[in-house]
Amino acid sequence: MTTTELGRRSFLATAAAAALAGPVAAQRQRPPRRPTLIVNALGGLDDPNIQGESGERNISDRIIADARASGLTAVNVTMGYVAGNGEPFEQTVREIGRWDARLAGRPNDLIKILNAADILRASRENRIGIIYGFQNAAMMGNDASRVDAFADLGVRVIQLTYNPANSLGGGSSAPGDPGLTAFGREVIDRLNRNKVMVDLSHSGRQTCLDAARASRQPISINHSGCRALVDLPRNKSDEELRLVAERGGFVGIYFMPFVNPASVCTAADVVAHIDHAVNICGEDHVGIGTDGGTTGIDDMAGYRAHMRAEVAQRHAAGIGAAGENPDTLPFCEELSGPGQYRRLIVLLGQRGYSEGRIEKILGLNFVNFGREVWGA
Repeated sequence: MTTTELGRRSFLATAAAAALAGPVAAQRQRPPRRPTLIVNALGGLDDPNIQGESGERNISDRIIADARASGLTAVNVTMGYVAGNGEPFEQTVREIGRWDARLAGRPNDLIKILNAADILRASRENRIGIIYGFQNAAMMGNDASRVDAFADLGVRVIQLTYNPANSLGGGSSAPGDPGLTAFGREVIDRLNRNKVMVDLSHSGRQTCLDAARASRQPISINHSGCRALVDLPRNKSDEELRLVAERGGFVGIYFMPFVNPASVCTAADVVAHIDHAVNICGEDHVGIGTDGGTTGIDDMAGYRAHMRAEVAQRHAAGIGAAGENPDTLPFCEELSGPGQYRRLIVLLGQRGYSEGRIEKILGLNFVNFGREVWGA
């Protein structure tokens, strides 16, 4: 079944229910329904109430229940090396193995996403689709052929850089805004040949522009905001957004503090960034990449204390992003927990977005982009 058929069936069911309720009920104002597909272009599947290395955690019954309650269909999960002192290649291979074991241990709940059709299958079978993704390409070392190996292991999204520069190009915090390197171009060529998404979320401006032009396939910015609204390095300029869209790419807006000048995210801020991205890119190229999960915080005071320490550690390690401060939460408190997508849907409807547009933003645009890069 195609995404169009799924959407048509859902809309027909809504219309039929309204007709049975009678003309008066049909004319009443109602909130937009939940989309058939909800795809988080960058997020998580963990419990933030449990401390420790996320790579060592199991997928609990609560995590699965919260994800299902939210309506989530699929999520791009970061695995492997992002920053720190670990050996990037070894760490990444080890974590892919952990995720393979998690999926094997919950076959009725989780499914590995290798192409766009797998996302539709996840929806039909009421399973959560897991897209294997990287947020740094440092695990390539100096060997672009490692892309082939990671693609064979099921990795479907690779972000070229994290915040600092690496051997491929400049990150958003790299001094001097360096561009894509020769090795970066070699890696992009391998990514294209293996039908792996090229993600420029944490890149600097010049590396993003260079990569969008170098790639033979459309590229993505899976989780970012709009610099025209909040001038922080982690947000993307209109020039970057427009070029990605013009070349058939995808832009996911995050539920992160960087959508607000004071680094305290509100739901209204997220909607404003979605709205701006739609105006720049068009409604067929914008989605969500929340950079978070669907399980809420049980003890917010304790969590804030934990985050103050983590922000200090990130800055000491040189990987903190401009705009982070001791009061920064790595999510939008108003759009957290299992109800986050329902709240966003209501706000987009109040902003004047039709159900069709909301369908695109919450999932269909990413599925269509996946079909372009990965295949059906």
